[in-house]
Amino acid sequence: MRVFVTGASGFVGSAVVRELLDHGHHVTGLVRSDTAAAALTAAGAEVHRGALDDLDSLRKGAAAADGVIHTAYIHDFSDIAAAARTDRRAIETLGAALEGSGRPLVITSGLGGLAPGRLSTEEDRGDPSAPASHRLPAEALALSMASRGVRASVVRLAASVHDAGDHGFVPRLIEIARAKGVSAYPGDGSNRWPAVHRLDAAELYRLVLEEGPADSIFHGVADQGVPVREIAAVISRRLNLPVVALPAEEAVDHFGWLGGFVSLDIPASSALTQERLGWRPTRPGLLADLDQDHYFGG
Repeated sequence: MRVFVTGASGFVGSAVVRELLDHGHHVTGLVRSDTAAAALTAAGAEVHRGALDDLDSLRKGAAAADGVIHTAYIHDFSDIAAAARTDRRAIETLGAALEGSGRPLVITSGLGGLAPGRLSTEEDRGDPSAPASHRLPAEALALSMASRGVRASVVRLAASVHDAGDHGFVPRLIEIARAKGVSAYPGDGSNRWPAVHRLDAAELYRLVLEEGPADSIFHGVADQGVPVREIAAVISRRLNLPVVALPAEEAVDHFGWLGGFVSLDIPASSALTQERLGWRPTRPGLLADLDQDHYFGG
């Protein structure tokens, strides 16, 4: 299959590219920089120049493909609403290029705002107006394309997608611990984050591309819910810093923009995903991976 991948040089996208190539697919990746283009070429994929807000480049890339995997996202937490709007315009453009063809479009979403405080499943649709649910409208947009002849589906990624090279929430927690001299967590630290290894997530994208039915949602989740205090404990031990419980109202002051996220309790299940696709996460869990030198500059 000829697959067009957005975010092809990113942390998740590069693993998806490798997974697709290893299973015989022909991959064209969307990239902006010369460095990203060189890395993609070295991996054995073709380069498609463009950007997430370059709708003409997206349209051309999707039109020439047998399927699309959309992993790109502008992670600008200073303007989440604008990032979400850019994402929706990109999804609309990709879907329009595939309209009436029955070709697959796999988009990426998250688990925030689905079912705070309880285990969410693939059947949850969440509240698009709730905090941390800025990506839910994109899900609805993508899934609506099933009625337009697109085999559209959604992969909801866990809050922590981990592996060497991670630059997400957990590395930021490590940076904050180093800067503040303590490894902290909000409240009693019992709130839970789901997690998945990057290579397991990449395998899931491939399976959804190959087998996922239209109008379907899948969860990229291995660890259903890792208590934040256990993450803080590993960071404390590795950095030889005290671990501290903070009053919940001090989370934003201590963690900055991450304060709202570190306080979320968003456990999630992938039982239906595993049943439907035969996907089985096999790589190390978050706590085991976090205990490796690659998270601490070793």
